[in-house]
Amino acid sequence: MKTLTRTDKIAYIFLILVFGFGIYFANTNLQFFDEVYTKEDGFAEYGTAVLLFLSSMLLFIRFFKLQSSKKILWKIGILGMGIIFLFGAGEEISWGQRIFEVESSEYFIENNAQGETNLHNMVVDGKKINKLIFSQLLTLILVIYLIITPFLYRKYDAIKNLADSFAVPIVKWHHTIAFLLSTGLLVFMGSNRKWELYELAFGVIFLLIFLNPLNSKIYSK
Repeated sequence: MKTLTRTDKIAYIFLILVFGFGIYFANTNLQFFDEVYTKEDGFAEYGTAVLLFLSSMLLFIRFFKLQSSKKILWKIGILGMGIIFLFGAGEEISWGQRIFEVESSEYFIENNAQGETNLHNMVVDGKKINKLIFSQLLTLILVIYLIITPFLYRKYDAIKNLADSFAVPIVKWHHTIAFLLSTGLLVFMGSNRKWELYELAFGVIFLLIFLNPLNSKIYSK
């Protein structure tokens, strides 16, 4: 496709391979899928953290390079997104707790489903925050951002101007298609560990969006 850059093609080939092997292992060797392919602190989890971190750094670099020529709303938007993705990267690896072998405080041991220092596994009144906020709310946001917003951006100047003012990158249709395909392929993997691959797809696709959005002019002086 002419709309795909070389980076897009490499990223999508990577995702095809990751999900292809994932479907194969999930249906032929579930133990390998759970304990090796998608294991805690495995390539999928660390890969997601790295991709989210790269997205945040890209946003911060653009902020520092362009902030002198941009308005306050643009600065708020790009800094806010950078902080969100940096937070996501930290949460993905529990802020390096397992890497540096840091013990959790008593509060997190008692109130975190995995006894780790992170927010997405916290339990409040017997309910995991991850299920309520990081799953249900995030799903709603992704549907609005990846499917509804692109239509509105193309149709209404008010939405277009608002998104551009806050430096919100608008997805191209191949980004949306990639996300929908990644979502659909999950049904072929009968393991809860499949969500590690979904998060990896999230990291890949959002980095592609930030690199080359439909409204790439928001990153020019």
